[in-house]
Amino acid sequence: MILFPAIDIKDGKCVRLRQGKYNDVTIFSDNPVDMAMYWYDLGAKFLHIVDLDGAFEGKPKNYFIIENICKKLDIPVQLGGGIRDIETARGYFDAGVTRVIIGTLFLEDRDRFVHICQEFPSKVGVSLDAENGILKSRGWVRDTNIEITSILPDVKSSGAGFIVYTDISRDGMQTGLNLESIKGVLKNTSLPVIAAGGVKDMKDIMALYPLTKLGLQGAITGRAIYEGTLDLKEALSWISSQED
Repeated sequence: MILFPAIDIKDGKCVRLRQGKYNDVTIFSDNPVDMAMYWYDLGAKFLHIVDLDGAFEGKPKNYFIIENICKKLDIPVQLGGGIRDIETARGYFDAGVTRVIIGTLFLEDRDRFVHICQEFPSKVGVSLDAENGILKSRGWVRDTNIEITSILPDVKSSGAGFIVYTDISRDGMQTGLNLESIKGVLKNTSLPVIAAGGVKDMKDIMALYPLTKLGLQGAITGRAIYEGTLDLKEALSWISSQED
């Protein structure tokens, strides 16, 4: 199981939002590159980056920061936020990003999404961000009225290589995981799934780990490691001990 430290970038700073609300922001570092190096030094094997400005504006806003992170780290990086055309995806791959995560384009322009997947096979994932089981798009501000499990077959047929599933109501809240909703996604797709939203402490990591047998690839952690309710080094060590 991969544990992904999250680097969410807004206005050039490393932040966390609560439930994706743009005005409910906590700044954890003025330097996202230094923050990425910090998690790397603690043993992170994969990094999850979100260009929050890009997600809201629909185009890259923190490209050079992300490029700098990729240059300094020798671990893979996955990136989401504002990737809505093939040129943007190609630009990020050229910058050193390992794989990209796309949400809005998948929901709003399937043909262009499929084209990106065909151009970069296995390197494109779909971000499914849901509140009470209903998907949202455009930085979580637009309701789609689409129930998440109903669209899962389309994710695979479109050529996506993996899914990032976020429970919006729990994201940044440290209220614990909605394990049943995660299981619901896993049971309705054969694609690898990464869970996000709600990770608080080691109990959540231990509860998630058995779901790897159902296709869980990993989990994203943000506020928990920034505020110290989850010790990243301890969590990585525990996961490693299960897999030895």
